[in-house]
Amino acid sequence: MRRTLGGMQSTVTPTHCPYCALQCGMNLTPVPGGTVRVSERADFPVNRGALCGKGRTAPALLDPGVRLTSPLVRSPETGALVPAGWDEALDRIAGGLDRTRTGYGADAVGVFGGGGLTNEKAYALGKFARVVLGTSQIDYNGRFCMSSAAAAGVRAFGLDRGLPFPLEDVPRTGCVILVGSNPAETMPPALRHFTELRENGGTLIVVDPRRTRTAEQADLHLAPRPGTDLALALGLLHLVVAGGRADEAYIRDRTTGWEEARAAAMAHWPEYVERITGVPVPLLRETVRLFCEPEAAMVLTARGPEQQAKGTDTVGAWINLCLATGRAGRPLSGYGCLTGQGNGQGGREHGQKADQLPGYRKLTDPAARRHVAGVWGVDPDTLPGPGRSAYELLDALGTDIRSLLLMGSNPVVSAPRAAHVEERLRSLDFLAVCDVVLSETAALADVVLPVTQWAEETGTTTSLEGRVLLRRRALPAPDGVRGDLEVLHELAARLGDGPSPEKRFPTDPEEVFEELRRASAGGPADYSGISYRRLAEEDGVFWPCPAPELQPGPEPGPGAGAGASREASAPASAPAPAPAPGSAVHPGTPRLFLDRFATGDGRARFVPVAHRANAEEPDDEYPVLLTTGRVVAQYQSGAQTRRVGELNAAAPGPFVELHPRLAERLGAAEGDPLAVVSRRGRAVAPARITTAIRPDTVFMPFHWAGEGRANTLTNPVLDPVSRMPEFKVCAVRVEAVRS
Repeated sequence: MRRTLGGMQSTVTPTHCPYCALQCGMNLTPVPGGTVRVSERADFPVNRGALCGKGRTAPALLDPGVRLTSPLVRSPETGALVPAGWDEALDRIAGGLDRTRTGYGADAVGVFGGGGLTNEKAYALGKFARVVLGTSQIDYNGRFCMSSAAAAGVRAFGLDRGLPFPLEDVPRTGCVILVGSNPAETMPPALRHFTELRENGGTLIVVDPRRTRTAEQADLHLAPRPGTDLALALGLLHLVVAGGRADEAYIRDRTTGWEEARAAAMAHWPEYVERITGVPVPLLRETVRLFCEPEAAMVLTARGPEQQAKGTDTVGAWINLCLATGRAGRPLSGYGCLTGQGNGQGGREHGQKADQLPGYRKLTDPAARRHVAGVWGVDPDTLPGPGRSAYELLDALGTDIRSLLLMGSNPVVSAPRAAHVEERLRSLDFLAVCDVVLSETAALADVVLPVTQWAEETGTTTSLEGRVLLRRRALPAPDGVRGDLEVLHELAARLGDGPSPEKRFPTDPEEVFEELRRASAGGPADYSGISYRRLAEEDGVFWPCPAPELQPGPEPGPGAGAGASREASAPASAPAPAPAPGSAVHPGTPRLFLDRFATGDGRARFVPVAHRANAEEPDDEYPVLLTTGRVVAQYQSGAQTRRVGELNAAAPGPFVELHPRLAERLGAAEGDPLAVVSRRGRAVAPARITTAIRPDTVFMPFHWAGEGRANTLTNPVLDPVSRMPEFKVCAVRVEAVRS
C-alpha cells in the first residue's frame, strides 16, 4: 500500500523478519538514506506485532557502511582482499571451481549452504551443485540445527515438519513440556504463547540444565545434567506405564512397536533415572501427573536434546512419551520441534541437504530422481548420489574436497571443533563466499561476493510451523550488490556443459518458485498448490498443499498429502485427493496427522531406545561439563548482529556462566577472566557467577570469534542417524587466568 509521510509518498511493505524461524510479521517503510524503518504488523498471528531487539534493529545491516558493496578478490601480490569488478570475480570463481573439477573430479568441489537462504536460493543451490558442478558434496548449516528432530520425526511419523500444528494452538493445550529451549532469549515474541497457556490454566514445564529466563516463568523446572534428556524421557515413560496412564486404545489403534518401546522404558526405573539426571523422583512423578491429567498436552524440543550424539534417540524417547499417552495426531496435542534458523525448515526441504531432492524427496529413491530430473531436463542417471553431512564435508576440506562455494554460513564460528574447521578452510585450493558482510569465514576466501539481503529481495521462507511465507522486496540494493540467484545464473553460464545452461537458472525468484512447485509436486513437502499470489493474499500457506494438475504418478513412500489433517488426508502411498472440479484450491495443511500418520499403514512407530552416556564424560583432567547456547541480543554466529550497535551494547562479548561453588573453588570473582579447556582447544572469557546453573556445568554463548569462541571447545562426534554434532555437552576444565 502507499501512504504519505510528511509530504513524501512512501510504500509500506508487509514482510517478515530476517532472523529466526518465527519469521515475525513486520512492515517496512523506506526512509531517506537508502534504508527502511520497521513498524508493527499486528495482523500476523505468530507475533501479533511484537518484535525482539534483533527484528527492530534489522535495518541497521542495510547501511552500506556495515555491509559489503563490492566483490573482493585475493591479491596475488599482497595476499589481501581487494575490490574487483563482478566479471573478474565471477570469472575467478568459475575458474577455481573448474580447475578443481577438471583436475580432481566433480566430488572434489564442495558446496555449503545456509538455513537463512530463501527456498528459491536453497533450491537453486542444490540444483546448481548437482546439475552444473555434478558434485554430491553439498550440505548446509541447518544440519547443525534440527536434524536430529527431523530424523526422529521421519522415523516415528513418516514425515518431518517442525511443528505439526500452528503455534497459536499452544495457548489452548493443557500442558507443554519444553525441552532444551529458551524462547525468552532465542525467539522472544513466541513467549507470549506460553504466557497465555498459563493464563488459560495450562501448565508449562521447562527442562534445562540452567534456570533460564524461560525456566523462571515455568510452573515446574527440571534441571537435568547435560546430555541426560534421553534418560529423563525414558523415566517419565516408565512412570506413565507403572501408573496405568498409557492410552491403550490409542496405542492399539494408531501405533506399532509399543511392546518393545515399553520394555526399553521399564528398564529405566525412577531412582535409576534420578541418579543419571539429578532430577529428584518426586519431580519426575509431578511431571507425569501434570502432563497426563489434561485432555491435551504437547512436548516441544529444541537444540538442547537435539544437538547430541544421541539426539535422534533422545527426541524419539520424547515422541514415545507422546504416543504412549495418546498425545500425537490429536487436536491441541502432539510433538513438535522449535526450529532455530529463519528458513531451517524450507532450507532442507528443497535440495541443499546432502541426501535430499526438492519436495523432501530422498536422493536414493529412483522415482524421486526421475521426477526431479524431468523437471530439470536432465538424465536421472547423471544426478550424483548422497554426499557428506555438514561436519564431515568441512572435515574433508583441503584433502578430498579441494574447492568450496559457500553461501550464507559462517562455520569458522558456528561449526564444532571450530579451530580445526578454520584450518581446513585455510587449506583449500580455492574458497568462494557469498555473504552480506565480511564474516570470519569470508575473510579467508579467495573471492567474496556481496549479495542482497532480506529487504532488498523477494523470496519465500518456511517458518517453524510449516507455513510458507512471502518476504517482499522493499528497496533496491546498493550499487555493486547482486542477488544469489544472479550469481548462480552467471556461474552456470561460465561452467555449464550443455547449451545455454544459464537458462536453467532464472534470476527472477517467482520463476524459480514456479519450478520448485513442479519439482516438489507429489513429494512429502508438496508446495505445488502454493503460488506467490496465494502467499500474498493469504499471508502464508501450510504445506503439504498439492495442486492436482501438477502431481506426478504414484511414488513409493509417503505422498503429497500423507499424514495430513482432515483438510488433506490420503493414503500414504498416494498424493492427497484432488479437489472436485470447480471446487476451491487445496487450503494447505495447518495440522498434520489428525487422521493418519505419513507411514505406509498410517500408524505411528514407537522406536525402542535406551540411555547411553555422553560421548565425553568428565574425568580427573576434564571434570566439568560445558553446554552452549544463545543470548537474546545476538544471533547464531553473530556475523550480522555483532555489527549492530544497540545489540552489541546489550551483549558485548562472550562469558563463562558458572555456579558460585565452582567459582569459589577456582578463586574467581565476577568478571575475572576464565579459561575453559577441552580436548580440542582453549577459550577465554569473563566469569558470570550465578546460581541459575548446576555446579557441575558451565555455559558459554557461541556468537563470538577470537579467544572467546565457544565452538573451539565443542565435540564434533556425530549422531549415527542425523549426523548432528554433539554441541550441547563436552568435558572441560576451567582455570582462572592469572595476570
